[in-house]
Amino acid sequence: MNKVVLIGCGNVGMSYAYNIVTTPNAVGELVLIDVRRERVEGEALDLMHASAYSNANIKIKAGDYSDCSDASIVCICAGRNQEVGETRQDLVNKNTEVFKSIISEINKTKFKGIYLIATNPLDVMTAITQKLSGFKHNRVIGSGTTLDSARLRHILGEKFEVSAKSVHAYVIGEHGDSEMIPWSNATIGLNKISNDMTDAEKQKIKNEVVQSAYDIIQKKGNTCYGIGVCLMKITNAILNNSHEVMTISAYNKEHDCYFSMPTVVGKDGAVKTYFLEMSPEEHAEISKSVSFLEKATHDAIAKL
Repeated sequence: MNKVVLIGCGNVGMSYAYNIVTTPNAVGELVLIDVRRERVEGEALDLMHASAYSNANIKIKAGDYSDCSDASIVCICAGRNQEVGETRQDLVNKNTEVFKSIISEINKTKFKGIYLIATNPLDVMTAITQKLSGFKHNRVIGSGTTLDSARLRHILGEKFEVSAKSVHAYVIGEHGDSEMIPWSNATIGLNKISNDMTDAEKQKIKNEVVQSAYDIIQKKGNTCYGIGVCLMKITNAILNNSHEVMTISAYNKEHDCYFSMPTVVGKDGAVKTYFLEMSPEEHAEISKSVSFLEKATHDAIAKL
């Protein structure tokens, strides 16, 4: 039975949990862990009632860290939320302390599955998880720019009046302000999107993608539904060993940090990363994003 342990049952975590309960998947058991024990017991009960009318046949419970021992996936959504006016990097010190406590408890179990990280700053927290856990790099992954890529495809789908599912475009690099769009690789069908857009239009769309999270946070306090679907998509790829290509945050040995590139996802986590052919300008942009993450990661790990 495939067991998923969710640590952190706030808005993001519960959006993910709701997707597990209501969409077809290979999850057999879902365990919820949160410092607010009574709240998480209520969440588990609420999800159980929803499962009565869903297509899933999932065992759901509020649990503890001992449940990680035989889990297929431990998904960490715990941590401080990004407040209005904060960047994702502002959260490093706050959430590193949270992760030290979480990972130390998991290390006491026999967990040998896949770590899936959704806490911001995403790429740095994924690296911190790997360092604290001692797991092989491929078995610790982050949700990366899967959500950013979804936002990009939605915007382009509306602009060109096609389904977002027919837009083949990625956001890569940091899940954050330095992320970039390799326009030279973006297509609808076999048609290069860059042929039908001005540089000003491309920049406007990039700004919209980057600003999306800040806009949503300002208006409703958090982002949760989009990332919940993305985490479910990654979970299915792991449990079904589907080798789907997604822009997860995966380890790069050359730069010794995590960042997003189109990556094959399967039962072993990050299976293979594809490095895109890019223009000199795009190379310069992705190099800047990766350099930022190298420093941010090394600075954070040095404080552990």
